[in-house]
Amino acid sequence: MTIFQAIFLGIVQGLTEFLPVSSSGHLSIFQNIFHIETGDSVLFDVMLHLGTLLVVTIVYWKDILKLIIEFFRMIADLFANGKMLFFKIKNHEEEKPAYLRVVRTNYRKFVILIIVSTIPTGIMGFVASKLISDASATLIVPGICLLITGILLFLSDRQEDCWKIPRDVSYGEGLLIGIAQGFATLPGLSRSGTTIAACTFCHFERKFAVKYSFILSIPAILGAAVFELSDISSELVTTQLWANYAAGMIASAVVGYLAIRSMLTLVKKRKLKYFAMYCCVIGVFAIAGQFLLMGGL
Repeated sequence: MTIFQAIFLGIVQGLTEFLPVSSSGHLSIFQNIFHIETGDSVLFDVMLHLGTLLVVTIVYWKDILKLIIEFFRMIADLFANGKMLFFKIKNHEEEKPAYLRVVRTNYRKFVILIIVSTIPTGIMGFVASKLISDASATLIVPGICLLITGILLFLSDRQEDCWKIPRDVSYGEGLLIGIAQGFATLPGLSRSGTTIAACTFCHFERKFAVKYSFILSIPAILGAAVFELSDISSELVTTQLWANYAAGMIASAVVGYLAIRSMLTLVKKRKLKYFAMYCCVIGVFAIAGQFLLMGGL
């Protein structure tokens, strides 16, 4: 893989990771059409995703910092409650102690929701890892999944009564969004598009739906990177390849920053229908391309 191919794939990754058109689907399609060989490099894939992870951290650093602080404060409150319960039992006290309410702010509720959503995503990603890898080797699966993405975006744009903020969201809804993100590991099924659509179907306020979707991607990306560490250690990467991979990661981060800023406006103004049409068109072309390739064989 040349440096120009790495930069090209980085641009595709950064643009399509945050715009609801499926980064994995587009990478799979372009690699199949232009015969770009990455040597099945897990390291390159991880570096592209780390580039987009950096973008989310930069854009939402204030929210992420508050979430981390509140997470540790909740742990401290749990220990305090445990201490009160211990002394109650030890001293045989009958009066009920004044326990601290652990989940008492929007950010604390947000923390729990992210954890709840991450669990099914992690399980589904681990169980279906082989299926996802095989699905990326053809155009038919990304094509079908892009059509599904288009339908989800169209329905999301038409969703009314989107008002919920963290305190209004149930843990069951958080679980459903995590399941939606788990399905979005399939190439062609946009992670951001699927999770944002799931949020709007649950009546999340649109700006919060975007924030929830992108912050939810952080544990998913980190988890995937950790899961693939063993495969990365077995790769033989030359100095030139390192330079190519770094160029792709930088391209992914720069373009991703512009894309995530655009999404905040597009979702708020309910302009996802244009991406819905795009996904449907690309999906049809991908399916047709697969049959043409099969016919050529």
